[in-house]
Amino acid sequence: MLHMMTFRKAGLNDIHELTELVNSAYRGDQSKVGWTTEADLLGGQRTDAEKITEMISAPDSQIELAIEKGDIQGCIYIKKDNEYVYFGMLTVRPTLQNKGAGKLLLSRLEDLAREWGYQKIRMTVISQREELIAFYERRGFNFTGETEPFPENDPRFGLPKTKLIFHVFEKIL
Repeated sequence: MLHMMTFRKAGLNDIHELTELVNSAYRGDQSKVGWTTEADLLGGQRTDAEKITEMISAPDSQIELAIEKGDIQGCIYIKKDNEYVYFGMLTVRPTLQNKGAGKLLLSRLEDLAREWGYQKIRMTVISQREELIAFYERRGFNFTGETEPFPENDPRFGLPKTKLIFHVFEKIL
């Protein structure tokens, strides 16, 4: 049960903890505790400190943290684009998954998007991730019909075990 989840923008001092959290939720045996693991589709890491630093430091982007009892329990990457807010790397500590933290992070994303004057949110999800796609569809996201290639030659993002493609989803606020 989530008690008092608060939010704040990640800073450079959060990089190490964020890198560990994201990798633990998406890859390896620890990720299999939760339902969002990609370990069967991808090997290697999900991210690294250099990539997290880029995401935090880039203009018009940030990583929003979900904090409970002083610890980072989740995060979401947010990037402002011309016509929409893009998000990715929605992460919840594996032991906290299925308790509402992901929904709270999405709600926070929507609040920020509205605050910034946006009416559209976009994201991509690996086409094989049917449970995850259903999660987003239940929250009002719709497949646009667009696809994007998976970065197969970027080991910083993971090592595909099969052919992967992203489906683009969108939600109108």
